[in-house]
Amino acid sequence: MSSKPQALASTGPMRAFAANSKKVSTELIEINESLLEFNKFLTEYYKQLSETWNEAQKKVNLKAPEVPQDVEQIEVFKRIWIDIFDNDFTELFDSKKFGENYGKLVSKELELTKHWNNISNVILQAANLPSKEEIDEVYKELHALKKRITKLEIESKKKKSE
Repeated sequence: MSSKPQALASTGPMRAFAANSKKVSTELIEINESLLEFNKFLTEYYKQLSETWNEAQKKVNLKAPEVPQDVEQIEVFKRIWIDIFDNDFTELFDSKKFGENYGKLVSKELELTKHWNNISNVILQAANLPSKEEIDEVYKELHALKKRITKLEIESKKKKSE
């Protein structure tokens, strides 16, 4: 059997993986589509940030054109810089355009995560391993048991000391 590579797909985990390869292929296609959208929103996100930064820096340059020479001038320059940047970025973050784009960006990021989890689950299932959700459930149970044991130990110590 090992002399025939095509026979590998008919044994063990490879058989299960081959049976689910269509699911993986579909997920990969959907990941590529989601990634294109994600990159579009990410580009817009950084475009908005850089445009705001450039505009704010221009305002600072107009308001404080000379280079500060002493500590007082440096403090005044810092205050001007902080005020302008604070106002401009607050305005950006409060804008509808930024909020919509950021919401779509996060949504696409969650979609990508969902697709990766689906692929991981197919691979884990093919290898007859527990999924992430199953492992998380076991961790929750362990945590609850640890808390219960700690509580029982404290109660036991209190009873012994009485």
